[in-house]
Formats: sequence, C-alpha cells, structure tokens
Amino acid sequence: MPASPALTPALRRSILLLSLSNFSSMSVQRICDAMLPALAQEFSVSLAQAAQVVSLFAIAYGAALLVYGPLGDRVAKYPLVTVTTLACSVGSVVSALAPDLGTLVLGRVLVALAAAAMIPMALAWVGDAVDYAQRQETLALLGLGSTLGLVSGQLLGGLFTDWFGWRSAFWFLTALFGLVGALQWRDWRAQQRAPHRMAGLAGAAAAPAAGGFFAQLRGLVRRPHVRAVLLVAVLEGALAFGTMAIWASHLHARLGLSLAAAGASAATAGVGGVLYMAMARWLIPRLGERGLVLAGAALLCFGALTLAFTPVAVLAPLAGLVGGFGLFMLHNTLQANATQMAPQARSMGVGMFSICLFIGQSLGVVLAAALAERLGSPVVVAGAGCGVLGMALFFARALRRRDAAQAQRG
Repeated sequence: MPASPALTPALRRSILLLSLSNFSSMSVQRICDAMLPALAQEFSVSLAQAAQVVSLFAIAYGAALLVYGPLGDRVAKYPLVTVTTLACSVGSVVSALAPDLGTLVLGRVLVALAAAAMIPMALAWVGDAVDYAQRQETLALLGLGSTLGLVSGQLLGGLFTDWFGWRSAFWFLTALFGLVGALQWRDWRAQQRAPHRMAGLAGAAAAPAAGGFFAQLRGLVRRPHVRAVLLVAVLEGALAFGTMAIWASHLHARLGLSLAAAGASAATAGVGGVLYMAMARWLIPRLGERGLVLAGAALLCFGALTLAFTPVAVLAPLAGLVGGFGLFMLHNTLQANATQMAPQARSMGVGMFSICLFIGQSLGVVLAAALAERLGSPVVVAGAGCGVLGMALFFARALRRRDAAQAQRG
C-alpha cells in the first residue's frame, strides 16, 4: 500500500501491528481444536470434558464483546488493544503451566476476556483513522492478519502438539502476544509524540453520548441501515462461517477423503481469503460496494454448491478457494459498513456487529451439524450457499437505499 497523505508510513505501521494482534486473536481461538485428544489423555478426562477449553473460551469471548463496545468509546482504542494483547500473554502462561484441566480452562478464559477486544477495537480504530473512501482497502490489509490466523490456528495447534507437546503451543502464544504487545506499546508512545491526523479522531476516545449505554444502543438500532448491517452479520455468521465448520466432515463422508485431506481442502477457503486481500485494492474501486456484495455471494454460492455435489475430490480444494474468495469479498464490505454505522460511537457499532457475527456463527455451527444428521450434509452446504445469495440481494438493496438517502441529504 503506497504512502499517501491519508495513509502515511506511520499509519501503515500501526495498521500492520493491529493486523498482527488480529492474527494472534484468531489463532488462539482455534489452537486447542486439534489438541483435544492429547488434553483428554493428559488429564484423564473424556473428550467432552476436554472440550471445555474451547466451549468456555467461546462463552467468555462473546460475553466480553458486550463490554468492549461501550468501553472503546470512552478510552483510547489503540492502547486498549495493546493492554489486552499483553494480557493474553499472561493467560497463555497460566495455560502453559496448568497442572490440571480446571487451571487450563481458567487460563483460556483469561485469554478470551482479553482477546475479544482486539478485532473490534482494531476495526473501530481504523474507522477513526482512515477516510471512508480508503477504509475498505485498509480493512482488507487489517483483515489479512485475521484470515491468516483463522487458517493457521488449527494447523499450529496440531503441529505443536505432535512435535513438542501441547504446552509448547501456549508458550508460543505467550511469546507471540508478548512481542506484538511490546511493539504496539512502543508504537503507541510514538503516536503520542507524533499523532496520526487522518480523519479526525484517529483512534482517540469519543465523548460519551448523552443518556449512556442504553440510549446509545436505542439510537443505533433505530437506523434502518444499521439494522440491515446487524441482521446480515447474523446471517453471514450462520450461513457462511457457521456452515464452513462442517465442510471437512462433509468431504470426508461424501468423497472418502482422509480427515487430513478433507481438512486441507476446506482450509483453502482461507487461502481464497488471503488472495482476495491481495487483490482488494484492484477490485474495490471497480466493483463498488454493491458489486462486491453480489459478486462475493455468487462466488461463495458457487463454491458451496460445488463442494456439496462434486463427485471428484480434485475439485474440492478449488471450490473451497473460490468460496473463501467470495466470502471475504462479502465480509470485507460488511466490515467497512460496520465501521461507519455510528461514527460518534464507533466502538459500540463495531462491537454490536461483532456480537451479531459471533451469535450467528455459534448458532450456525450447531444448526449445521444438527441438520446435516437429518437432511444430509450436501443439502446443508448447498442450502447455506443459496441462502447467502439471498442475503446478498437483501443487503445490496439496503446499500442502494442508503446511497439514495445520502444523495437526497447531499
């Protein structure tokens, strides 16, 4: 991303560091998935009991999102991300030294309570620091860390557990969070000496709105476009991110792939996301928001239909790649809209978006697994892809109404 008056080298450095903390946040969410059998054996518990390190992490993460939205509008966002990144290293030490499952769960909960701040506060900070005309391209750079973290979390957990033991994964996270947090602290000190002056607030705390949290929340949800963004966030979480959780098991059952091969084929969705981030600068000005939403949904639908019904295994990774490319094209556009829902309460707006996405994803995983048992996984994967296409048509109309309203006011 070349330097410009709105995107200085100092600002790009700050965004890179936020992208690294997003990578860490996404990696830590998934790093325990592959180590559950090793944890069950280590602590002499059932696999379901060991899974508490995943389920209670998710509960704590979702609950913390309720706090960080209002908090981010009252304190500076960048140092909030910095402090929570460093706090994650403390929780990771507790996890690495855990003598029993209960202590490990405690360490994971501590990490979840801190990690929940990173992605929404980073999005809100970019919303403050970068003009809307350049924001979606900038968010694509920020999202590169999240996407790579999503792809690598399970892989890192499996590799560390197989090669060095499961505790080594938490020592790795301790070092990662500590290093990123230290670099962010140094960058924050540099920002205090030479503040970013891009689009106004530049990550500073906004004045609390009159009436407090509930008044802000009521004012937020009264806006039609805000309601549309939040509804689409729930649907995207359920139909796209939630259903992706069964892609690997679907390919294993339908095509007879090994679990490793099925997982690798499904993981190409993340590679597609990285590919979109690399092409975002070229695509965004050519397609516009509505074009990105519709084209992204169409690609995701095509990828899902191919995954659902392909009779040959060679097409599975290609379908995952196309589907992931489309998903992140759609998701990047949603993120840009989330940062502009409430400019004077940006953290609350992004926090509500993150909560809706999290709720949708949590419900989607459960529903996809349950429906796959009753209807078959091909129907669920294909139906979710078609549902995303319908969702995109709805959101494209919402964007058209928003643009028309802005033109009338202008």
